[in-house]
This record gives sequence, structure tokens and C-alpha cells, in this order.
Amino acid sequence: MTDATVKGPPDHHWESLVAGDRLRSPGLTITESHLVNWAGLTGDWVSLHLDAVHAADTPFGQRIGHGPLTLSAALGLMTQTGYFTHVVAWLGLDEVRALAPVFIGDTIRVEATVSVSRETKRPDNGLWSLDYVVLNQHGATVMTFTSSFLIERRPRD
Repeated sequence: MTDATVKGPPDHHWESLVAGDRLRSPGLTITESHLVNWAGLTGDWVSLHLDAVHAADTPFGQRIGHGPLTLSAALGLMTQTGYFTHVVAWLGLDEVRALAPVFIGDTIRVEATVSVSRETKRPDNGLWSLDYVVLNQHGATVMTFTSSFLIERRPRD
């Protein structure tokens, strides 16, 4: 038996990111199941998202993903980078813009830039604000927003 180090999720704290750092998420292909499950979870049963016949007669020509589904998926994708293991609180969203539709079969990913990384009045926490850009498989921007988090600082010895 060896003394191998047991490794788990990354242990990033507030000090791990500074303003200007950029993060990139993995991708997620949006499926019909995402739309149906989102509608069931939220009660957002709008025909544009769930009725193929209705959606065919819209300017999009087909069903599109719910805007809040895209936003939530983007937040979730960013957590997969491993930088959000010490979130104390999600503080909110600003400047949400849906710029292009997300269709069934589109693969989205997120690139986010840390726009603010600052200490707070609580010595055990810091604040991050990230500017999110949600891209589809063609590199087109489908959504942008800013999200802020209160993050634990590294424990002081």
C-alpha cells in the first residue's frame, strides 16, 4: 500500500481569481427534454417552446429554448469549472440580454470574465462579479449577463 494523495474537487477560494481572469465552461447540447422538463419545473408552458406546429409559423421557424433555461444552464455550466465550491451566497444578476435563440440541438458553452474581485467588510468573504457570454456551437453569442457571488476566503492560519 502506498501513501497516495486522495484528490477530490478543486479547493478554490476567493483568492483564486482576480479581475480580468477568464473562465471557459464545458458545453451542453440542449434537447427537447430540457425544454419539457424546464416547462414542467417552472410552469412556463409557452407554445413557442413546446408546440412544434405553432413554432413553425414564428420568425424562428421552430421551437426555441426558454430564455431563463439558457440563463440557468449557463450558470450551471460555469460551476463545472470548479471555481464555485466555496460560494456563500449568490447575489444576483444584472444586464441580462437574450441576443439570439437557442434551438433544440444547439450546444451552448460559457466564457466568463471576472469583472470585479474585491474584499468585503466581512474578513472571511470576498466578492466576485463575472460577465458571462453564452455562445452556441457556431461561436455566436446567444446571451450575456453579469452574475455576482459572495465567496469564502482562504482560511487564515
